[in-house]
Amino acid sequence: MSAAGKSLTRLFRLRKMRGEANRHQEDLLASLFAMAWMVEARDPYTGGHLWRVSRFSHLLAFEAGLDETDAARVAIGGFLHDLGKIGVPDAILKKPDRLTGEEYAVIRTHPDVGWRLLSGHPLARLAEAAVRAHHERPDGMGYPRGLVGHKVPMEARIVGICDAFDAMTSTRPYRRGMPMDRALSIIEDHLGRQFDRDLGLRFIGLGTAGALDYIVGHSDEGIPLHECVMCGPTLVLKRGQRPGDHIYCRQCGGEYVAEQRNGKLATAATGRKGTPEDLEPDVDAELIARVVYESARALPRIP
Repeated sequence: MSAAGKSLTRLFRLRKMRGEANRHQEDLLASLFAMAWMVEARDPYTGGHLWRVSRFSHLLAFEAGLDETDAARVAIGGFLHDLGKIGVPDAILKKPDRLTGEEYAVIRTHPDVGWRLLSGHPLARLAEAAVRAHHERPDGMGYPRGLVGHKVPMEARIVGICDAFDAMTSTRPYRRGMPMDRALSIIEDHLGRQFDRDLGLRFIGLGTAGALDYIVGHSDEGIPLHECVMCGPTLVLKRGQRPGDHIYCRQCGGEYVAEQRNGKLATAATGRKGTPEDLEPDVDAELIARVVYESARALPRIP
């Protein structure tokens, strides 16, 4: 069985161990989250992006006054918003420099592709707005439908801000991630045009208060991204990993070993490359099981 297959088996085993009554709903959520994770795994420079956008979105939803159920729905949308990138060729998704106009046009198809992928799923309604409209803008200059103002659903406006902020503060092959204060300043400069004014101000308030610090640059709570000596912060450690475990850069294939330094887990290059099996996408079953459990608790039961 492949690494991904083993991870999915473990994910559903962990879900069953919860003993929750609504196992059907948890299974449905887990299937969506695992699919989104595998889509993200195609791009080594987005390690942790889905978790970060989901956490940012949950915080902003509460800050905007949404109740626990609606905040959970927004967080789910944040985790699933990029599903449609499954339809973007690797040559574009992994391109090491800026995209051409034609390549960007392909990227712009991912909201509609994501919605078509999601539309037949029993829980599609939970994430429809975030998947379809997270690139819409208040000024109508967004895509794919050019929605204006409050015709952009609130959950999409929330996820759009959080997605853009994470993109700005994350490293790409052609640039390092920018400091948080610079990214918040850019959001402020584009309020009312690219970003909803009220939600943007609330997000800036969270940032200046330090409420986003534990999320930026992390792939899970308390677990920062680690540096590949060739590619930058592309190394994703999982909760529960121990000294001696091997970690691989999904960009260059470099092998690293986890080791204890000053009471924290660190990584050191071994000088070797991972095998094709080592570099297979690997779902973080524990993280997804935890996010599924947290989300399912806040949602109404489905038949």
